[in-house]
Formats: sequence, C-alpha cells, structure tokens
Amino acid sequence: MLNTSDILDTIRMITDEHLDVRTVTMGISLLDCADPDGKAACEKIYRKITARAKDLVRTAEDISSAYGMPIVNKRISVTPIAMLLASAPDADPVWYARTLDAAAKAVGVNFIGGYSALVHKGFSAGDERLIRSIPEALAQTQFVCSSVNVGSTKSGINMNAVRMMGPCVREAAERTKDAMCMGAAKLVVFCNAPEDNPFMAGAFHGPGEPDCVIHVGVSGPGAVRAALAKLPKTASLDEVAELVKRTAFKITRMGQLVGNLVSERLGVPFGIVDLSLAPTPAPGDSVANILEEMGLESCGGCGTTAALALLNDAVKKGGVMASNHVGGLSGAFIPVSEDDGMIKAAQRGSLTIEKLEAMTAVCSVGIDMVVIPGDTSADVISALIADEAAIGMVNSKTTAVRVIPAIGYGEGDVLDFGGLLGYAPIMPISRFSPAAFVARGGRIPAPLQALKN
Repeated sequence: MLNTSDILDTIRMITDEHLDVRTVTMGISLLDCADPDGKAACEKIYRKITARAKDLVRTAEDISSAYGMPIVNKRISVTPIAMLLASAPDADPVWYARTLDAAAKAVGVNFIGGYSALVHKGFSAGDERLIRSIPEALAQTQFVCSSVNVGSTKSGINMNAVRMMGPCVREAAERTKDAMCMGAAKLVVFCNAPEDNPFMAGAFHGPGEPDCVIHVGVSGPGAVRAALAKLPKTASLDEVAELVKRTAFKITRMGQLVGNLVSERLGVPFGIVDLSLAPTPAPGDSVANILEEMGLESCGGCGTTAALALLNDAVKKGGVMASNHVGGLSGAFIPVSEDDGMIKAAQRGSLTIEKLEAMTAVCSVGIDMVVIPGDTSADVISALIADEAAIGMVNSKTTAVRVIPAIGYGEGDVLDFGGLLGYAPIMPISRFSPAAFVARGGRIPAPLQALKN
C-alpha cells in the first residue's frame, strides 16, 4: 500500500517536520495483584511491572535506532488502582502510588498512568479513598499520572464525583505550587474515557484489556502543516481534506510498523494505534498552525471550530485505512501549553477558554493543559468539568479537563513546565459562581443517545 515516493515522504517528515512516534505504552493488568494486605499487594505490583516492562525501553530504543524513527516516550498504563483498593480496605492508597513510581523508575519509563478511578455511575469500594488521596499521591511521586472518569453516554454524569474533583484539582496544584503546580498537570478528568489510551495523563489499562499489551501513539502536526503549505491558497476544502487524509495514512502506517515490531520483540500482543495529532511546543509542530494554514488569521477566531472539525474527521479517515486496530483518543489534540500556535493564540487574546470549549465538541479530547488563575474556586473547576462531560456525553465522544490553577501567580504570568508539557499564559475564566448547581450532587441522566440497543 506504500510506494517508494510515500516512503521518501515519510523520511522527509521525520527529518524536517517533527514527525515522531510520540509514545509506546505497555498496558499491564494488575488484577492478579489484589490482596487484602496492602503491603503485599504493593510487592506484587512492583514485581509484575518490573518483570513485564524490564525490556520495554531498550526494545523501543533499539527499534528507533535501527529504523531511524524517533520514539519520544516509553510509558506504562496499569489497571485503575481503585479496583485493587477495593480488596484492601485498611491500605493507604498512597502506598500504591509510591510503588508505581518506584517501578516506573526501575524500568526507565517517563510516566506511568493508572492511579485512576472509574466512577461514571457511582462509587464502588476504593473509589472515594483513591480520589481523596490523589493530591498527596501526585505530590509525593515523580512519574505517576492520575485520571478519573466521571461520566459516559450510557450512564450520564456522576455529579457527586464532579463535585469532588474541583477541590481535588485545586489541592493537587497547591501541594506542588513550588514545582509549577505540576500535580494538576498530571491529573485529568474524563467523560467516556477509553480503556486503551496510550497518552498521558489519562492512560489506564481497562478491565476489558488483555493481561499485557502494546499500544502506540503517533504524532505529526508538523507534517500535516507542511503538506498543506504546498497547496495553493485557492484550493478547495475538499482538496484540503484529501491531503490531510493521505498524510494521516502515512503517519499512522509508521505507528503500525513500530507497534508490530515492539510487540514481536517483547512477545506481547499488539493493541492499537492512537492516531492523534499530538503537538509539541516546537515551532511548526502545532495543530493551531494547521488551522491557520487552512486560512484562519489566528486560531481561536471565527471559523476555528469548523476547520478543526474538518481536520479531525480527515485524520480519522486517513488513519483508519492504515491500521486494522485504531483506538485510544485518535484525532486532533488541542493542549494549550503543548502547542506553540495555541500558546501564541492565547497570548494575543484570540483563543479563550470559551472558544476552547466549543472546539472540544469536534476534537479528540477537551480543555487540556490550560492554566487558570490561582484563585479560581473549586466550584468553578467542578462546573467546568461538568460542562466538558456534558459535551462528551451528548456527543458520544471522549472529553476531558486538565487545568492547572496557578497557585501564587497572577494574571499575565506564565507557567513553564519544561519539555513536552511546554509553557502557557494564565487564561481568564468566568468567576460567576456555580456553587449552588454543583452542590446539588446526584446524577445528570444519560441522554437519549444511550438507548441504542
């Protein structure tokens, strides 16, 4: 399905346009590590992760070197830890977080995800304990990422969980205020969370997944932008969509190859390719720049949502032809701090939180890596989570919130997280209080779309 010209195009994308495999993520089930004795459970967890993932980093680096394909991150996702806490009622959840952190350090991965709870329909044993422990767990660990799924199209939105997550996000930021509030940057709140997502901070190994599996997340905004730059400015949007599809096919084909190679060498089943366009702070490697290449003066202006809808659809159509197993989030990411074009749009005032919310109706995730004022109330954060969950629930898609209250910083300041997490200005957010709404609790019922059977 690829000719010599396509192969040369892919090589050029790697060398000139920031194309890379963003992550190879090993999913590991910890269900067989559950134990009423929390300490014993942690010992089992450490042994299983270090045994399963001992060769993950070396294998990915060998493949990267042999084939000339950059593999930026090597990561692990595990069974939501709240499930294991259910069998250990006297255990401290933070023990499990420290164990995950130690195992990640031992095998050399850059993040481990799965300090998570799935509470979209209610709380089971272990869920509330884990959620309450998240701020402390993220403050005490370096590599651990956390996620909570508060809603789904099938079940509606658990507003009791939403009410808990606003204070949780604030406290995670407060406990790490001397480290750019990094705790909040490692915490994401989902609606319709996928079980096979390889990207952090939201990756976890769902209960429907095999014991161990390899997932791959690809990138490539720079390659798509460069391809569009060669089109005449008078080219129709049909031609734009066709070119994006062809480019996404080549990008996803590379991810499929890497996944197959890692799977074969480690003797672990291959799971999915997540064909999301994951940007970086590097100039040109930006989803916002793709939208501007389509003809927008600035990302965030009128027309942005329509352009993003076209991009997201074309990426999915091109990618699904390149792999038998596409999953995860798959589409276009719009994380502000991780996208050079988004950062600049926020700085010039064309990109607002309200516009980002509209964009999440047609992109792959949600309000992502957005820095908000440090004095933003927990109720406002909870209500923002509820808004995003409603978009995901009604549209049968994944949405998420990863916001960082900039504790101790003022309007106009910038939080610099470093590396792929980038930097971002503090964005203003509506201060009108939703406290009475959030305090009601209960559940927002599932929409009519849930009745598909």
